[in-house]
Amino acid sequence: MFTTNQVCAAPVRLCIERVRGGVARAIVANSGNANACTGRPGVANARAMAAAAARALGVEPEHVLVASTGRIGVQLPMDRVRAGIAAAARELATSSAQADAAAEAIMTSDTRPKRIAVELALGGATVRIGGICKGAGMIQPGMSATGRRPSAAPPPPGAARAGGRGRHATMLAFVTTDAAIAPASLRAALRRAVAGSFNRITVDGDMSTNDTVLVLASGRAGNARIASVRSRDFAAFAAALEHVCLELALMIVRDGEGVNRMVTVRVAGARSFADADAAARAIANSTLVKTSWHGGDPNWGRILDALGYSPARVVEGRVDIGYSAPGGRAIVWSLRRGQPTRVLFEVLWRAVQPKEFDLHVRLNLGGHSAVIYAADLTEAYVDFNKGTIADPGEASALGG
Repeated sequence: MFTTNQVCAAPVRLCIERVRGGVARAIVANSGNANACTGRPGVANARAMAAAAARALGVEPEHVLVASTGRIGVQLPMDRVRAGIAAAARELATSSAQADAAAEAIMTSDTRPKRIAVELALGGATVRIGGICKGAGMIQPGMSATGRRPSAAPPPPGAARAGGRGRHATMLAFVTTDAAIAPASLRAALRRAVAGSFNRITVDGDMSTNDTVLVLASGRAGNARIASVRSRDFAAFAAALEHVCLELALMIVRDGEGVNRMVTVRVAGARSFADADAAARAIANSTLVKTSWHGGDPNWGRILDALGYSPARVVEGRVDIGYSAPGGRAIVWSLRRGQPTRVLFEVLWRAVQPKEFDLHVRLNLGGHSAVIYAADLTEAYVDFNKGTIADPGEASALGG
């Protein structure tokens, strides 16, 4: 799954071309340089990275996928990249220490590695799914299998509902499994998982040029091969993959640049999924709403304002706004039918003090809903991203 940003990086274009074949043996990734907006040399460098990894591993170059993250608009230092690939290949092993090292190696502005692994009984065998990811800023993925931007659509049935300065961010996620599963079924499971996880998060409302989620299946678990997306085994595998992807996606939001609070925005009662999604994103990306979350201010006026300018159909006199604990059913309502409730301000204030809480918005116009996992906006985010330049003569002062 790949970014739908119309300005996409060379490794993204290369991966889109290669995943069509349905076979991949390795992923090679670098951090610190996005290899985006680098023209034909950038494409050649992405191919060179794959070739170097293929030589080190003894596989075909076209079976190597490539990912990059970091500053935009700067050519890769290929001598250092090739040396790094050779050194990394010598360190390959199956231990948890190597997994931890890989998770740390792809970090940019992340403050901690992000990883998860699960096991499940499937088709007469124990199947494992493990994943690592990175991402902290430039986070509002909108990925598709082809990199083309689809119209707004609800998650598929069964989907989850819902460094240092100058090192710029994107989101990358790499998932591996030993399940025996047909490539078409694996792609279907990944589309479903991403729809309910990485495509439902935002830190700052910016979609990266490099967002990528890749999954590799070795087939070594010995389970009965999953060929049909209508089988029980597929449903079980897809649910486990959704769990892995959602947990990784939430790690990104919690570790967002300068993030102090994570807020789950739940919009219900919309006329269509497109309306519910638009309303949730307008709230989640509103600067004024996000700063009020940081300050612990239950400011329903800013939320209602964001709803009003969103593309969603909104009738002011029907809107309800409330708060709950994460996943909680007990909702404290600040607004009902467009008017403030009699709930004491202190009660509302207490509801938004935790590091995580749910914001509930009911439009009461239909039966569609959407969820966005969002973050507050802090002074630390601004300080990190304000782009202070010590030496305007440095080439690294350019780019994203």
